[in-house]
Amino acid sequence: MAGHEPRTAAGVRRRARRRLRRNAIWLAGQGFATTAVDRDAATIAALNERARTAALPLRAVVMDLEGAVPPPLGDAAYDVIVVTHYLHRPLFPSLLAALRPGGALVYETFLRAQAARGRPTNPDFLLAPGELQRLVAPLDVRAAREGDFEGRWVGSVVAVKGLGRI
Repeated sequence: MAGHEPRTAAGVRRRARRRLRRNAIWLAGQGFATTAVDRDAATIAALNERARTAALPLRAVVMDLEGAVPPPLGDAAYDVIVVTHYLHRPLFPSLLAALRPGGALVYETFLRAQAARGRPTNPDFLLAPGELQRLVAPLDVRAAREGDFEGRWVGSVVAVKGLGRI
């Protein structure tokens, strides 16, 4: 995003660690000073090593996002936050607070209909129809979709934090 140098991005992930590595490496390769988060120390160590050898602006940190109190992710710290295939509803206030004004949240995770296909099946990890847009309020949703895409039932949003909001 223009106006913030260096641009910063955060990738919040716990599952599908390959996707974490791929997304974090891609964001860093686009020039974003990237922070990747996972609770698995081995994943974080491997990601930090890959970033070091490729001289990428990437820092991976071990963090459990599902503690009794969601961890603070920073106050207006990121231009972009990317979350894929992960849902922990209590984390949303921290995500919204971590976005800079004008920053974008890119979020995609599974819908309840996915349970009929296979994993995940736990309703704690599945969105109700329309729920993701409610969770990201009061961000300005610029794009949203829900449905069967590439064999997975997912809901997605790209939402932007307005100036002077949240």
